[in-house]
Amino acid sequence: MQYKRIRDLREDADMKQTDTAKMLHCSQQVYSNYELGQRDIPTDILIALAEIYKTNVDYILGLTDAKTYYKKLR
Repeated sequence: MQYKRIRDLREDADMKQTDTAKMLHCSQQVYSNYELGQRDIPTDILIALAEIYKTNVDYILGLTDAKTYYKKLR
């Protein structure tokens, strides 16, 4: 399910795969593999995706339907 969610989040943000890949410091092909479910998404990438799309990791993983963004406190 996370694969469909990251694609939907990207499209809702009007971003291309290449845009997101650049933000994640990976190739477009690697990012495409995440969206297609052909490659597991590493934890650090999940966290970065949640920050990019202003949501939470649980939403991306399909554990909740609440998109609440929890900004990291420093």
